Amino acid sequence: MISVIASIRLNEGARESFLQIFNANVPAVRREDGCLEYYPAVDVDSGIPVQRLDADIVTILEKWQSLEALRAHLAAPHMLAYKEKVAPLVKETVLKVLTSAEG
Repeated sequence: MISVIASIRLNEGARESFLQIFNANVPAVRREDGCLEYYPAVDVDSGIPVQRLDADIVTILEKWQSLEALRAHLAAPHMLAYKEKVAPLVKETVLKVLTSAEG
């Protein structure tokens, strides 16, 4: 299994517009072969001192059956259309692609 954490830094004030576009695409992604989990998340103030809150970052949490499924996802037509739609709203995307390190 592959886990993905995508941290998307948005232009100031663009979060609601971004989430509207993103959430419209979620059903198509969840129907993809190999998609186990896929959703956006935003900061919630926990009061924990080490937490860094940022209203201009949306974190996408994903789980895929394999790297091949993830690669197919990134090339899917609905993902290419999504990327075009959100491009004016996004400053930077940082991607972590992970696998379990459990022994």
